[in-house]
Amino acid sequence: MPRPQVIAYVALGANLGDAQATVLAAMKTVAALPDTCLLRASSLYRSAPYEANGPDFINAVIAIQTRLDGREMLFKLQQIEQAQGRLRPFKNAPRTLDLDILLYGDSVIATSDLRVPHPRMWERAFVLLPLSEIAPRLVTPAQLAQVAHQAIERLDGHPARLT
Repeated sequence: MPRPQVIAYVALGANLGDAQATVLAAMKTVAALPDTCLLRASSLYRSAPYEANGPDFINAVIAIQTRLDGREMLFKLQQIEQAQGRLRPFKNAPRTLDLDILLYGDSVIATSDLRVPHPRMWERAFVLLPLSEIAPRLVTPAQLAQVAHQAIERLDGHPARLT
């Protein structure tokens, strides 16, 4: 019997190389994973590094429907990161690609290598704003107000609204 389908949300970010092209390509690569399809993709956003140094990030969030379980999804996302040259020389280092599982259905996952919901997602404008664009019921105005001090810009030329 096949596993049930789950809707998951994945954050994408990059700040090395052609970050915009990398994030767009990663969206397609995630959508092409086995038993997975892309439901929605946010706009691209530019944000200053949060608790890190380096060039500005390009960020987005996608909603996918998948039969992969959380650990399989994590493994596949890490493979995509590695294929893009992701290195982890130190915490919050600049990166060619960063893929994080934000939400995996209604699941709460707490293992040594995976925590869902993502433990810091509610602190980050570069996650909450794109997430609220594609799943507005998941992010409250109060949560957006908490991160309103963080600089972020939607790349279609419109300033991002956090409140």
